[in-house]
Amino acid sequence: MKIFMSSAAMLLYALALFFHHSLLAAEGSAKPNVVTTVSPITNMVRNIGGIHIKVTGIVPDGADSHTFEPIPSDIKTLQAADLIVMNGLDLELPTLKLAQKVKKAATPVLQLGNRALKEEDWRYDFSFPREHGHPNPHVWLDIEWAMRYAEIIRDQLAALDPANEAAYRANAAIYLGKLQQLDRAIFACVGTIPEENRKLVTYHDSFAYFAPRYGMTVIAAVQPADFAEPGPREVMNIIKQIKKTGVPAIFGSEVFPSKVMEQIAREANVKFVDQLSDDELPAPPHHSFIGMMAGNVAIMTEALGGNPDCMAKVDTGNIGF
Repeated sequence: MKIFMSSAAMLLYALALFFHHSLLAAEGSAKPNVVTTVSPITNMVRNIGGIHIKVTGIVPDGADSHTFEPIPSDIKTLQAADLIVMNGLDLELPTLKLAQKVKKAATPVLQLGNRALKEEDWRYDFSFPREHGHPNPHVWLDIEWAMRYAEIIRDQLAALDPANEAAYRANAAIYLGKLQQLDRAIFACVGTIPEENRKLVTYHDSFAYFAPRYGMTVIAAVQPADFAEPGPREVMNIIKQIKKTGVPAIFGSEVFPSKVMEQIAREANVKFVDQLSDDELPAPPHHSFIGMMAGNVAIMTEALGGNPDCMAKVDTGNIGF
C-alpha cells in the first residue's frame, strides 16, 4: 500500500526531521569541552568523563612535554574549553601562559600536581635541581599520586557538570579500583627483583616519585637540567657510579633517543633498555595510562633480574568511552 503525502505534509515532515536532528546536535554540543595536555592525564580524564564530555589533548602522544610549544590552532582549542586540565608543577608553562591569556574568564585551569601535592612533597633531583626552581613534575608515575589525580578529576567534572555527577563518580570508582590493582602488582614485581638490583639509571629523570614508593633508588639520570646531552666528564662519572653500584641495566626511551646511553652501557658493561615511557601510551590493545605503567614495570623488572609475570593480570583496558 503506497502512502501519498501532500506538499504541505511533506514540508511539515521535513521540518520535524530538521528540528529532531538539530535537537540531537544541540544535545551533543552541550557536553563539557575539556582540554588536556600530556597523554596520561588525557587518558585519565577520558576514563572518568566517559561519554559525557568531549576531550581534546593538545600535547601529541610521544612529544617531549618539557619542550612542547602550543601551535596556533591550540589557541582556538583553549578558547573553546570549559575546563583545562594539566599536570602543573611547571611542566607545561608555555601552554599555561597561553591558556591564561586566551581562555574564557569562567574556565578553570586545573593543575593536578599543584592541587595534589604540598610544596614539601615536591622532588628535586638530577634533571630538576632545586637551584633552578622547577620541581620534578612526573608525579603520575607514582600510582598513589595517580589515584589522587583521579579523585581530583572526578570532583572537578562533577562540579562542572552536576547533571552527570553520578556517572563521573561511578567511572572514577571503577578506575580507582584498576589503579589499586596496578599499584599492588608493581609492589609484587619489585619484590621479585634482587634487593641489590633495585636501582634505576635513566636518561630522563622520570621516576623520582615512583622509586621511593616501590622501594627502589634512582642513582643517576643522564640528561642534564637543560635537556642537552651530558659532557664527557658527566658521562665518566655516571659510568663509574654504575660500576660501583653493580646495576645490571640502564634505561632510556624512544622519546629521548640518546647515543650517549649506548656508550655508557657499553663502557659500563651493562644492558641498555630503551623502552620505558613516562608519557607516551603504548599501541592497542594496551593504549592507556595503566597499559603504559604495566609495560614499564614489566620491562624494568625483567631487566633487573625479577619476574614480570605479576603484570600479566593487570587490566589495561579503558572504561567509559
